[in-house]
Amino acid sequence: MMEQIFSVTFLTAFLAAAVRMAVPLAYAGLGETIAEKSGILNIGMEGVMLSGAFFSFAGAFLSGSMSVGLLCGIMGGVAVSMLHALLSVKLAKDQSVSGIAINIFILGVTSFLYKLLSSGDSYKQIVPMGKLRIPVLADIPLIGSALFEQDILAYVLYVLIFAVTWFYARTNLGLSAAAIGENPRAADAAGIPVHLYQYLAMVCNGILGGVGGAYLVLVQVGNFSDNMTSGRGYIALAAVILGRYTPLGMLGAAFLFGAANALQIRLQAIGVPLPPQALAMLPYLITLVALLGSIGKNHGPESLSRPYIRGAR
Repeated sequence: MMEQIFSVTFLTAFLAAAVRMAVPLAYAGLGETIAEKSGILNIGMEGVMLSGAFFSFAGAFLSGSMSVGLLCGIMGGVAVSMLHALLSVKLAKDQSVSGIAINIFILGVTSFLYKLLSSGDSYKQIVPMGKLRIPVLADIPLIGSALFEQDILAYVLYVLIFAVTWFYARTNLGLSAAAIGENPRAADAAGIPVHLYQYLAMVCNGILGGVGGAYLVLVQVGNFSDNMTSGRGYIALAAVILGRYTPLGMLGAAFLFGAANALQIRLQAIGVPLPPQALAMLPYLITLVALLGSIGKNHGPESLSRPYIRGAR
């Protein structure tokens, strides 16, 4: 059994699965990082992903086009994020309550709409996206096929991670956006349009969260089911915290959680003599341990989750 686990074949398949499991978490985590950099806490990321998953499936199934499905998933994610933005920015409501309410609401809405879409047929399927192999790089031992024999959305994620990192570190717009999360009153006094930046951040939050949800449907499984995100939005939030609110750190945390999920699947596949329920708990157990390890270490923006009301003291 141990020889099988540490074989090159097992490790190669495990790493490839870990990347595929990490991609939707990283998309959602990147969107959440952008939102939190602007001071908006979106606990409703679970709802954003679930909306993206449903509308991507509906779009792809009805049109027969993956591109239309992805666009519908993005629009579904943006709609949910902008609902949260309306409550958090415009109405200055409690962001935690808003996020939780949105998660519950979207769970009900997507379940209802899926029943309408399926018309009593309990199972509908689309053909998932295929892999795109990058020559030479995919031939690197062990990690080549895991990183460079993936779908197009995984490659786009690689570019986005470094683009967002550069944006916050090297551009005036990025520095201004980050300043809002730290001290919106000072940013406003410096002439930065606080609420405009927050709305734009939430648009990005919705786009990326929607893609994260769409990835589950268009790449991983090819169908939709009730509550198919299964807590991935919350794990994405944990990845942002564990990654210290940086895109690269978040990516590392997302890969850790993706690896935990892939490991439990691979161990079940080779017949490890453990209850499947115990293995299924592994990703969430690692999430809890990671959060416990960050107790007392606050790297988040100073004004995170505090609504900014111009002129208020």
